[in-house]
Amino acid sequence: MKTANFIFLTLLTYLLGISSLAASPKEIAKISGKVADQKGQPIPYANVALISVDGGLIDGAVSDENGIFLIESTKTAKVNLVVSSIGYKTFTSEPFDLAPGLEKNFGDLSIQDEMTGLDEVTVKASRPEIIIEADKTIVNVEGTVMAEGANALDVIGRSPGIFVDSEGNINLNGRTGATVMINDRPTYMSSTDLANFLRSMPADNIKSIEVINNPSARFDAEGAAGVINIQLKKNTVDGVFGNIQVGGQYNGQFAPNAGATLNVKKGKLSTNGTFNYNEFAVYNDLEINRNFTLDQGVSSFKQDSRITSRYKTPSFNGSANYEIGKDQNLGLNVQASSSSDVNNNTSGTVITNPGQAENNFIESLNESDGKRNRLFTNLHYDAKLDTLGTKLSADLDFTIMDTESSALLDNRYWTGAHQSSGTRDRLRTLNDMYYTIFTSKVDLVKPLKGGKVLETGLKGSWVKSDNDLNLSRAQEEGPFELDPNSNRFIYNENVLAAYVTLKGNFNPKLSYQAGLRGEYSDIIGNSVTLNQVNTQEYFNLFPSVFIQHKVSKNYQVVYNANRRITRPNYRLLNPFIYYIDPLTSEQGNPHLTPQYSTNFEMNHVVKGAYQFTLGYSVTEDAFMQVFEQNQEERTTTTFTENFDRTKNANFRAILPFEIKKWWNTSNMVQANYNQFKTQIGQDFLDVDQISYMMRTQQNFTLPKGFKMEVVGMYLSPQIWGQGQIKGFGWVDAGVTKSLMKDKLSLSVNGTDLFRTQVIRAKIDFADIDTGFRQYRSNQGVRFTLRYNFAKGESFRVKSNSGSTDERNRLD
Repeated sequence: MKTANFIFLTLLTYLLGISSLAASPKEIAKISGKVADQKGQPIPYANVALISVDGGLIDGAVSDENGIFLIESTKTAKVNLVVSSIGYKTFTSEPFDLAPGLEKNFGDLSIQDEMTGLDEVTVKASRPEIIIEADKTIVNVEGTVMAEGANALDVIGRSPGIFVDSEGNINLNGRTGATVMINDRPTYMSSTDLANFLRSMPADNIKSIEVINNPSARFDAEGAAGVINIQLKKNTVDGVFGNIQVGGQYNGQFAPNAGATLNVKKGKLSTNGTFNYNEFAVYNDLEINRNFTLDQGVSSFKQDSRITSRYKTPSFNGSANYEIGKDQNLGLNVQASSSSDVNNNTSGTVITNPGQAENNFIESLNESDGKRNRLFTNLHYDAKLDTLGTKLSADLDFTIMDTESSALLDNRYWTGAHQSSGTRDRLRTLNDMYYTIFTSKVDLVKPLKGGKVLETGLKGSWVKSDNDLNLSRAQEEGPFELDPNSNRFIYNENVLAAYVTLKGNFNPKLSYQAGLRGEYSDIIGNSVTLNQVNTQEYFNLFPSVFIQHKVSKNYQVVYNANRRITRPNYRLLNPFIYYIDPLTSEQGNPHLTPQYSTNFEMNHVVKGAYQFTLGYSVTEDAFMQVFEQNQEERTTTTFTENFDRTKNANFRAILPFEIKKWWNTSNMVQANYNQFKTQIGQDFLDVDQISYMMRTQQNFTLPKGFKMEVVGMYLSPQIWGQGQIKGFGWVDAGVTKSLMKDKLSLSVNGTDLFRTQVIRAKIDFADIDTGFRQYRSNQGVRFTLRYNFAKGESFRVKSNSGSTDERNRLD
């Protein structure tokens, strides 16, 4: 490992060295400028093209996040500069002569908003909810009713191809393992912590959500399902800008929330900070029916449980950016959160045994609480090295997280009506976990001749986790004694990575991007209690290819393919045993290995709005939850196992329509083919099924400051590993009212209006015969009151990039 670190530092020094080389002069024309709206605000990702006076495309570019564009061309022609962006009128310049050596700066180009009318109310045309680009799909969240009254997890679940289950797990295109980022920075949290964190983030602080199904080599290879990048709103006021909001939700329990955002800019220093407090209360009604086949007949277990949980999550996100010079920026980002939870699980089980007249009964009470503290810091530097657009950026990230939890499982057993003569046992669980993550990376973007762009970079990450699990048991009222399943597990992971991508054009209608990423991993898992050490060391290559074919003005096809990796969550590698109730336990698996997926996608885009996508992926050693039953003891154990292979083929259609000027709709339908193959114990699992998902969203802009949205979603029956899940759907609706010239807004949202988001599942595999029914109090009402304040002239804060994927695997 020392040799690998030395090589990494040598390459890092080399990359920093070559970045200082200035580009040699070339006989090319340079057409530049900045695209802005009527208020002077930059318009990112606007299309900028040089069109010959005969109507042919000569060259083009897309404005960056600050609205700046640069077109380089070696051609000679009489052209117009044409600028277009969805929601704005097209700008066309006066003709001019394009020739090698020409340098023409258009300065600030102001393009006009498109306007529409509604009765006596003037309404600005909202941009389409979904914008399709070559390598990603952008979902505009800003300004929607659901955004004003919802949280980040809600709006993620309404994005194309994404489904968030009742536990908060995020599935993208029928696959698990998506990486979630905020402003290009990783969240570095487990699925549970991430769900709670996203619930604490008001959706009306979000500008857009980028869904990247097949990321390029620039992104970490981690995350088999792709990347979901949340872009938060940026500062737009010089001086002071912000908002305050309060709200709450009632779904049988009341849970309040509040938040405040403040942005301040003075001179070269821009700062912003957001504080949110969120409570999430939920009850989970769970029914489980298990059948065990014995020599004497079938023994049946019928279990009814109610789990009530309350999570409290205060969080802070602050950043500062200092403009060192015209082309250099230094940024700092700090994220801090503290999440606490209290859970109460009461369950009763009725056991029917063959040949036994009286039933057996188990009554369990499982009370638990936990707390998680997390601190993330990012130091960022970026610079433009020359006039051709060479850019260098560097990041240092440091994360610490500690969690502590305790639980007491109290069980009582009796037969028939003899409850007073029953027995009792207790199980106490204490679990402390501590994580440290340090990452560093450097990225270089280098324009080349002929309009090509080279991107390259290095990254190193160093992770350590310490997990201490203590179990103790007591019979009747006796003292607690240490359980042999207690375990301390220490995990170390070092990953070094390098990548290179090349972008260019074969011709004006055909462009490409090809990349290759290499990652070296060195992993040590040490079970101190068992005196067992597991080591893994491997090097992998992850290629990616994108080809964009602009067939015509209204039709383009994007082809892409890549290879990805998903490493197991740190906690899953710990050989722990955690008891959910006396019949059910969860177990860690120190022998888990990473899963690898190969992904292909073909995306047809019509008129820049309608999207038809075909995708296919094969995942080797896929992570899946496995259920095993002990027929003699009649207990069930769950753990995560590597499946030999899973396959997913999918078709997705996105169809937005404007029915009236005041009524537009966005619709999505997705069909999935899933196949699972693996050996489980003595039995072989080989199942497949076609399933589909449909979503429709209706948006209404009404007079007198009212807006309304209705969202409906349906998931057909589907298989997931050993399990078979029945179809279900639900309807959400919301209305918002703007007051005080849009400074004040009140929104009310109803979720699962008809109480139909009920999950029913069954496992009928080998000797397992188990059925589930679950409802998680999804039906509820949420209200939010928000006040915006602003003072000063407009400005924008630089958005920095942090590192990538390590924290996502915390659990």
